[in-house]
Amino acid sequence: MTSRNTVQRSIIEDELRRLANHPTADEVYEAVHVEHPSIGRATVYRTLGKLSDEGKIGRVRINNGADRFDHQTFAHYHVRCTCCGRVDDVMIPVLGDVDEVAARASGYQITSHSLQFDGICPACQEDLATTA
Repeated sequence: MTSRNTVQRSIIEDELRRLANHPTADEVYEAVHVEHPSIGRATVYRTLGKLSDEGKIGRVRINNGADRFDHQTFAHYHVRCTCCGRVDDVMIPVLGDVDEVAARASGYQITSHSLQFDGICPACQEDLATTA
């Protein structure tokens, strides 16, 4: 069952698409709050969760960090900077048969997988090079 398309929901979804940088729920709230201070933090968190559950946005589960939200819903991978925490898309083919391989090896019925790369983003690499 789909949720009602409320004004608040549209504002939150539009802000996520405008940010387009894999923000946390708190970052979405802060951006929404600037123009719409009547929209509460709980509403933003709840709405992002519902949009994610409905497949209208992506939820990026970050190892040892807050979940991020993605306006792009097609299957793709992500990379996280271990210095600044920035999260970006990695546009490589999704490993299609890995679910089957994992199912055979584990006996589990695999429903999905995620792959997170960790590294140092170009901006942090530059900062490290100038301080060295």
